Amino acid sequence: MTIAFLALALAALSAEPTKNDSVRVMSYNIRYATASDGKNVWDNRKDFLAETIKEFNPDLLGTQETLARQRDDLTARLDGYEVLAAGRDDGREKGEMMALFYRKDRFEKLAGGHFWLSETPDVVGSKGWDTSLPRMATWVKLRDKTNPAASPIAFFNTHFDHRGPKARLESARLLRKKIGELGEGCRVVVTGDFNSGEGSGPYKALFEAAEPARTVLDTFRVIHPTKAENEGTITGFRAGATSGPRIDWIGSSTDWEVKEAAIVHAARDGSTPSDHHAVTAVLRPANPKPTN
Repeated sequence: MTIAFLALALAALSAEPTKNDSVRVMSYNIRYATASDGKNVWDNRKDFLAETIKEFNPDLLGTQETLARQRDDLTARLDGYEVLAAGRDDGREKGEMMALFYRKDRFEKLAGGHFWLSETPDVVGSKGWDTSLPRMATWVKLRDKTNPAASPIAFFNTHFDHRGPKARLESARLLRKKIGELGEGCRVVVTGDFNSGEGSGPYKALFEAAEPARTVLDTFRVIHPTKAENEGTITGFRAGATSGPRIDWIGSSTDWEVKEAAIVHAARDGSTPSDHHAVTAVLRPANPKPTN
């Protein structure tokens, strides 16, 4: 009886998530390297930006406005990550990327790809609605090696258009649709620069829409339920900039428990590492509710 009881106990323990099952998520618009930013050009801030990322130590990192050489610069400075990225212009190296970084010692890639935010999402470089530029999303499906029996993670990263209001709304609707399709049976994580404030049409389409049925939560608002005045994520490279809208979001499906969420106000010598603050979240697999 004692041996049988011990075997049952060990089996129960092996079915539970490990104690280190938290997933640290970061989203960061890193500002494209070819911008005329004076003292804030990429080569002057890339080390500081990489240090800011390493300080949080994400398991999953989504970056926006990432050119190929910025992807390579970060890969060289961030040890232990695999990266999935494609240029929005040609699906390869040309144009800004929605790069996904994930820890290769923790996650196994099961699938991944890209789609464009347009009426023809499978057409590389396509533009839709009133968008000013090609816009896209990159996604990856991952198995967590620390808890291989758990549902996979579907991780999406995107950047909505900065000019087209219809494009932003339709992009949010398309993203929801793709979450339902590509994220079926998965725990979902979404990162991005949405160029939209809280309560906007795109925000409601992503976080409040009844269809598709899969609920996506605004992780920051879960932890900070009362809206405050210092939640802006656009910096203009100015230290202490906190006004303006919160346009950078991390979303999660309801099979995650949101443990932490924050806006990273990194600064040095009066400047920030990018013209956006990074945003972060710490997620844990939610305990399944008992059934009667």
